[in-house]
Amino acid sequence: MIHVASLLHDDVIDRADLRRGARSAPAAFGNKYAILGGDFLLGRASAALSRLGESEVVELIASVITNLVEGEILQMNKVAQQGAALVNASYVGGDSWSILMAKGSRAAVVLGGVREGELWKEVAYAYGRNLGIAFQLVDDVLDYESGEAALGKPGGADLRLGLATGPALYAWEEHAEMGALIARKFEKEGDVELARDLVRRSSGVERTRELASAYADKALETLQHLPESEARGALEVLTERVVRRTW
Repeated sequence: MIHVASLLHDDVIDRADLRRGARSAPAAFGNKYAILGGDFLLGRASAALSRLGESEVVELIASVITNLVEGEILQMNKVAQQGAALVNASYVGGDSWSILMAKGSRAAVVLGGVREGELWKEVAYAYGRNLGIAFQLVDDVLDYESGEAALGKPGGADLRLGLATGPALYAWEEHAEMGALIARKFEKEGDVELARDLVRRSSGVERTRELASAYADKALETLQHLPESEARGALEVLTERVVRRTW
């Protein structure tokens, strides 16, 4: 419910007309109803959390809501920094996803009945964080690779919002003119098209996909701390599917 609420709010912020190929909530019902709908879901999620009776889980998931909002603000106001080191050191685009998945995974371990030691909680947190970053990096690749039919939304959506994600930042290393586009947040007419062309003529997409695979590998490494089981095998398959997904 928290995730769906964040999508409703995202579509307002992003001025998105489509969500998975259908009209988005803001397009269908207006911004006010979309925001109120998201708020309603957050309220219901909070009520459900309180009924779990696990104070640690309530605190974890409540902090996720704060982190999601902080992530959106940071994403909207991020000042471009020289070089694609930003992609590796502090990937803003994947931060909200990684926090959601990291704390959600940790909460699942708590709810599973673990009462002794912090090891399994830390393993779950690390797995979720790395998987979340990998997921978002693949999402950023698909924004350049896939068409509207596959994504259910127009390609280049991040650029139109003034956001420079992994492919654009890596392309900056190979095409200096990308820096000026990033600095002015692709606001001038033709900036988005030029940026997409620069990315296509660079190794930005390939390098971003490689980075996603690296984070997925870290997630798989983390799982090796767990005993062999059907559940661990399912998490390994999930990790591989995140990297291979095309939508």
